[in-house]
Amino acid sequence: MDRLNREIFRLSVPTIVSNITVPLLGICDTAISGHLGSELFLSAIAVGSVMLNVVFWIFGFLRGGTTGLTANALGASDKTEISKVFYRSFMLAICAGGFLIALQTPIFRFLWFVAGSGDDIKISVENYYNVRILGSPALLGTMAISGWFVGMQTTFYPMLIAIAMNLVNIVASCVLVYVCDEGFNGVATGTLIANWIGLVIALGCVIWFLKGKFLKITLSELFKGNWWRYFSVNGNLFIRSFFIICVTLGVTSAGARIDYLTLAVNVIVMQFFQFFSFFMDGFAFSGEAMVGLYSGERNFIQLKKCVGRLLRFTVVTALIFFMVYLFGTIPITSLLTDNGEVIEKVGSLTLVVALIPVVSCWAFIFDGFYIGITDTYKMMISALLGFIFFFLIIFLNFRDVGILFSMDRNVGIWIAFLSYLLARGAYLWMMWEKTLKKYIILRNVN
Repeated sequence: MDRLNREIFRLSVPTIVSNITVPLLGICDTAISGHLGSELFLSAIAVGSVMLNVVFWIFGFLRGGTTGLTANALGASDKTEISKVFYRSFMLAICAGGFLIALQTPIFRFLWFVAGSGDDIKISVENYYNVRILGSPALLGTMAISGWFVGMQTTFYPMLIAIAMNLVNIVASCVLVYVCDEGFNGVATGTLIANWIGLVIALGCVIWFLKGKFLKITLSELFKGNWWRYFSVNGNLFIRSFFIICVTLGVTSAGARIDYLTLAVNVIVMQFFQFFSFFMDGFAFSGEAMVGLYSGERNFIQLKKCVGRLLRFTVVTALIFFMVYLFGTIPITSLLTDNGEVIEKVGSLTLVVALIPVVSCWAFIFDGFYIGITDTYKMMISALLGFIFFFLIIFLNFRDVGILFSMDRNVGIWIAFLSYLLARGAYLWMMWEKTLKKYIILRNVN
């Protein structure tokens, strides 16, 4: 294995491992809630988690934007800029978390209106939400630190932080529910404790990584400089996250408009997409870190070589998942549910499930490349195009007009989702060579 392959796997594998630990937390919270004596608690944690995920996903730029800017600064050997990106991102994360806490009530009311769930679980959902939102500064701060680590060419520490947080969450929730008899609120409090302990662990990892030293920077250095680039990179990612969330919620909402069986089927199909994303995120994070580093070094030969190698890994990974999903959709679904109707309906969507890796892989990997060169504007445009394609097809599907009038409505939903993914990836792919040439010229001039 050559040096470039070793570097790709060094960065990719820890990300994949930490991603795979995430479902363990969800399984634990679901299991605890499912044994509290009422199915309402299970529904409440499902709805509450979705609502909070929407809130936190909006601030995903705190990780991605920080990674690209840090990697560029590292490649340029600019220690001041490395420190500047860290402190700016961390301060923004803490302020954003405080903003979410201050506006928790109106935000909850809006999300509850969008979720449209029954009033019988509203009190439980609101209690869960109000406890967990108090961890916003810690969670967003940890997110920014993890992005900084990836930009510094290490995914080991983000993996360590993620695993530690999940273990603390599981232990704290179990103790609060079963030992302290806190009931349903114990699940939310366990996550809150894990968020703040996770921030302490993350800060400890930074000190360890820096061998006991702190990132030194004066206040004048921190506040002067190119703020426009910082907010431009992160602002585009913020808007992009909004479009992505709208599409994700659109799949759920469109399925719910048909019937509860379709909603259950679509939850399972989305699990196939999310599991594939665990692996593609590993390669995408490698792209962010390595492309960012080589662009900062102005080593464009190595940058192109890295991009080519990552594209090969992407194709191989997508084809492997295509074959696994094509022949394993029904067996895998049977592990997730024992409902015969759901298994049958998911089985009828086998081709859709199998196409998800092939269609979506390009959006994942090219997002990583564009974050590396900090051209997040095109990422935002790609998400907008995908958003337009998705909701146009959904409109045609539910209005019984155009070529979709005789198609199964749920198949139409997934055609819309695949079109959204394809539009994102295709646009970024088509623009890559032109963007990179322009970027190289600008970097050489400057």
